[in-house]
Amino acid sequence: MVSEGGPERPAAVTHPDLAALVSVQLRSGDGPIPAALERGEPVDSADLLREERWPAYRALALDSGVRSSVTIPFRRSGLTLTLSLYSFRPGALEDAPHGPARALGDLAVTCLVRDRSYRAALTELDQLGAALRTRPVVDQACGIVMHVLGCDADAAFGVLRRVSQATQRKLSDVASAVVDTRGCGLERELVSLSD
Repeated sequence: MVSEGGPERPAAVTHPDLAALVSVQLRSGDGPIPAALERGEPVDSADLLREERWPAYRALALDSGVRSSVTIPFRRSGLTLTLSLYSFRPGALEDAPHGPARALGDLAVTCLVRDRSYRAALTELDQLGAALRTRPVVDQACGIVMHVLGCDADAAFGVLRRVSQATQRKLSDVASAVVDTRGCGLERELVSLSD
């Protein structure tokens, strides 16, 4: 299960019965997964038949034939992944937090963090590309406003920004309108906004 601090917690399971075990824990807030998230360390139950914690989870697990479980949390860069292992035999998962399950969890959380960073970088790249594509139009509009008002570039940009905010339009859209009209007919409005 993956948690980024929000209410959505996607989970993947290898058997349909396990989905119900995850769901009952998330609904009730009681079980090995919530306990591992809270404590930040592995939470296990060597024998659910003798376990007294987590009654709803325990009943469903035993009904599914699960006798022992361990949940291992992995935290990186604001993301928490929990890996839960289940066994039909009691005491079968004692070494799980230190073996291949640890390596698998480390790899999974590292890949998820890298994927999130990659997606954030792509989003930023798209935003920078959009800004670069609109920059010439904004510069042209600033030139027109500078000519009409007889002001410097900072003041012209400030006027365009105020128009954008006042009309709730993108700065690039306002700049395009100024360039399309070449400032004709906007003199009075621009003068009133330059104050």
